[in-house]
Amino acid sequence: MSAKASPPLFILSPRKGDDLIRLTEAAGWRPVAALRIGDAESRFVASGAGVALVDAREAYADALDGVRALSAPVEVNGAALLVLVSAADAAGLDELFGHGATHFLVAPFSDLELLQALRFAGRLAERVGRAHRSVPALDPPDRRALTKDHPGPPSTAAPSVRADDAQRSSLMELFRRFDPESRRAARAADLNPSTGDESPASRDGSEAPRHDPSRDQLTGLRDLRAGRAWIDERIAAGSDEQPALVLLLLAVSRFDAINAAFGRTTGDAVLQAAARRIERLVAPDMDRRFVARFAGPEFGVILSSPTSLGEGRFLAGQLVEALARPFMSGDHVITLTSRVGVVASAPGDDSATLLRRASAALADAKKGEGGPIRILDAGARRESALGDQLEIDLRRALDQDEIEILFQPQVSVTSGRIVGAEALARWRHPSFGELGATTLFNVAERSDYLTQLSDHVQRKAITAAAAWPATLSRLRLSVNITAADIVRPGFASQFLELVRQSAFDPRRLTVEVTEGGLIEDLNAAAYLLARLREGGLRVAIDDFGTGYSSLAYLKALPLDYLKIDKRLCEDITGSPRDRIVVRSVIDMARSLGLSVIAEGVETQEQLDLLAQEGCNLYQGFLCSRPVEVAALAALMDPAIA
Repeated sequence: MSAKASPPLFILSPRKGDDLIRLTEAAGWRPVAALRIGDAESRFVASGAGVALVDAREAYADALDGVRALSAPVEVNGAALLVLVSAADAAGLDELFGHGATHFLVAPFSDLELLQALRFAGRLAERVGRAHRSVPALDPPDRRALTKDHPGPPSTAAPSVRADDAQRSSLMELFRRFDPESRRAARAADLNPSTGDESPASRDGSEAPRHDPSRDQLTGLRDLRAGRAWIDERIAAGSDEQPALVLLLLAVSRFDAINAAFGRTTGDAVLQAAARRIERLVAPDMDRRFVARFAGPEFGVILSSPTSLGEGRFLAGQLVEALARPFMSGDHVITLTSRVGVVASAPGDDSATLLRRASAALADAKKGEGGPIRILDAGARRESALGDQLEIDLRRALDQDEIEILFQPQVSVTSGRIVGAEALARWRHPSFGELGATTLFNVAERSDYLTQLSDHVQRKAITAAAAWPATLSRLRLSVNITAADIVRPGFASQFLELVRQSAFDPRRLTVEVTEGGLIEDLNAAAYLLARLREGGLRVAIDDFGTGYSSLAYLKALPLDYLKIDKRLCEDITGSPRDRIVVRSVIDMARSLGLSVIAEGVETQEQLDLLAQEGCNLYQGFLCSRPVEVAALAALMDPAIA
């Protein structure tokens, strides 16, 4: 199977998934892996996979959290969810099923059995993807929401939200206990004794009609299949105005906690009440709006042309505000928060691609940065696709040893001699050209391959330096360690053993760690750096001046060098105030007995000013860009060139 034809497969393995990745890739899948539960939803959505594989064999509790996180996006995107469990955890299958798993496989099992299980899961995803397109087009009257004027058919399976006299008495007793401010909030919430929001279908006392299969049984809203059909129908109509549709995907936050605290019955009643509030906001313009419950606590609101992302953003804000008003069920007063992803359709979209993009926007909104609403435009979609492709390619590059090591000289400011070199990773990507260390490590961090990349670069750099020619035998080598390395159990012993096996003199080796990496866990950093210095290595703090820049932690850590960030070096030729900042950093380092290395020096003017302020070493394009070993040797001895 060609790379282009390989279907994506999302793998969540809280412990280690390398074996699963190799097996599925050899079988023709294109695996996209994650180790961290917190990234599972966003990475699954970005992968475009029709099957999610969760490995619960060595970490059932963590995997269960992963299944919970994936349940809604898997359902919304018509995917399948296969869980691998150990025989000891087989009793938890009901729990996994309840949280959204569609398939399971109990260990021990053969590779063939696993691949067959994936085939079955893939078939389900294919059928679900085809099935939504066969949903009959909805007649115009059926598109109307459940409003007072158009009371539509809620499911007969939905429990009544009307309260009996005993419930009303209980509510009034609770209401009397409120202080004046709380009473005003309760009145503003438009509450009744059951959920705080009366079902529009029951306001006129009419009897609920028989079950409508295109509606969600709990809330009476349209369901996911109907929503997909409505999207495809409107896109197929071929509106001249763009965007043809704007989709809002809304999720009630931490709804599992509500069910756990108040019980499933109360949770269901709150979802029904939330549905009523959403309907009321959407109802005034139902000719071009559609509302549905997509999965669990997730709702979809679709706006058809003429519309815009601005309209979607405004409505999303109204929805978040409406759901934030208190809900009441029996004696319980419940406050909800919500997150919304907003996307606009683009030419060539169908319901599957639009829902996938909306899920990505919602996953981003759930991360909690930048407010409860996330708007994903076409540029963000292209960036996500590029990042996903780079993650896949990076793992292959590591397996095939395609990551190269270059060396950038470090030069004595006073003598002008090259005294060391920093090892820097480079990746010559077949499509995107040469990618530097910053891009490499950012991609690795997103894809959970940061540890593998760090080990690969460190091993390759030290091994290469151990084989340097005699011309380079006196140079120091600097290699980088990451924040993840600092907190890895046993990393110091592993690293020192790597140095020992390479036969590189540890007294010529410097490890560089970024300022941010030190701050994340200062105690772990102090312990690790002390262990490395005991092994004969020296330690540098990298990119100083970009983060916290605290004298307190510089005093607390066992350091030898301080590397001034490139931006500070650029500033030294600016205003007198900029030069004072650089001078103070150098003076602070020297007062602590640290040597100072300036990064990114590109002009003679910068070097002259750094020399005047007492800088010891520099590296940058003024001397040389990062080069291969032969070019580094030529810089040391021009006769070699």
